[in-house]
Amino acid sequence: MSDVVCEIKSGVGLITLNRPRALNALSLSMVRDLTACLLAWRDHTEVLAVAIRGSHKEGVFGHFCAGGDIRFFHQAALAGDPALEDFFTEEYTLNHLIHTYPKPYIAFMDGIVMGGGMGLSQGAALRLVTERTQMAMPETHIGLFPDVGGGFFLSRLAGACGEYLGLTGQTLGGSEAVAVGLADAQVASSQLPHLWAGLTSQAWSDGKAVLNWLRSQVDTQVPAAPVWQHSDMQQVFALPTVMAMMYALTTLGQGPGPNAAWAQTTLEVLHHRSPLMLCVVLEQIRRARALSLADDLRMERDMVRHCFHLRPLADSETVEGIRALAVDKDKQPQWKPQRVSEVDAAEVESFFSHPWPAHAHPLRGLT
Repeated sequence: MSDVVCEIKSGVGLITLNRPRALNALSLSMVRDLTACLLAWRDHTEVLAVAIRGSHKEGVFGHFCAGGDIRFFHQAALAGDPALEDFFTEEYTLNHLIHTYPKPYIAFMDGIVMGGGMGLSQGAALRLVTERTQMAMPETHIGLFPDVGGGFFLSRLAGACGEYLGLTGQTLGGSEAVAVGLADAQVASSQLPHLWAGLTSQAWSDGKAVLNWLRSQVDTQVPAAPVWQHSDMQQVFALPTVMAMMYALTTLGQGPGPNAAWAQTTLEVLHHRSPLMLCVVLEQIRRARALSLADDLRMERDMVRHCFHLRPLADSETVEGIRALAVDKDKQPQWKPQRVSEVDAAEVESFFSHPWPAHAHPLRGLT
């Protein structure tokens, strides 16, 4: 069976990500299948709305999507495989298509929703999570940055939440995702089959009717703020540099305040990330606040090329981060440099230079 299953029932286009052994991590063929499906349904008069879900080893739902296939990234980078370039160009084009889709697009975000899975869901008209949801933009774990439009949607969260989530890769539960604005409603995972079946159990007048019915079935009340969303977090992650943030966390962690333990834990997390990429991510999110989605995706396409080509492969933070986490699995990445204080501001800035002239940019057609 295909890794992407697309079918039309009762006027609703139904998509199931069907690569459960890889937690539905996206391959280039999956990106292409998803894009082809959505383009075909965009102008299909029979399709009024679209819904997407994941699958796991025992059946449907369970996990949505764990992101891009980082093993492929590593292998393709080392082999000089041009498919790596194609993957990011086509994935970001798909992300833009979802955000601008003219029909209601509904994401059932059960289980793991990370990286590329966020790219498949954040542009949805309705984003449903469950008590099993594990949501994150964890790219700093592997010396990358929160891409797939991450700069756009993280930078639009309240206060400094975007900086905090982008730099630390903090994992959110379902209610936390709703509270910060990365999901619209939490439902019990046991209700997912009922909701999915309900999409095809009646005749719909239009896409809005599908959306209204689903909204009537879920609780859209916003939960209380997560425990980490306190004034200390907002103040620390609003600081102008990563170095200033780490200094503030050190000071806070040594004090008697109620958030001392949080500061110590957060500082430890940052110490395990690539110092260079922490500085790049902070700059990305700050720049993205002033960008449209299309311009943000073009910026991120520039950035991801630099991740693999700015330095020799042996010195790529992304190649090294993937090696340590997913290939050799020693979890001992050798970052260059090893300390935030050693990061060269000019090297950070170089991630935002344009590898292509505007007329030749791979995403020049996005508006």
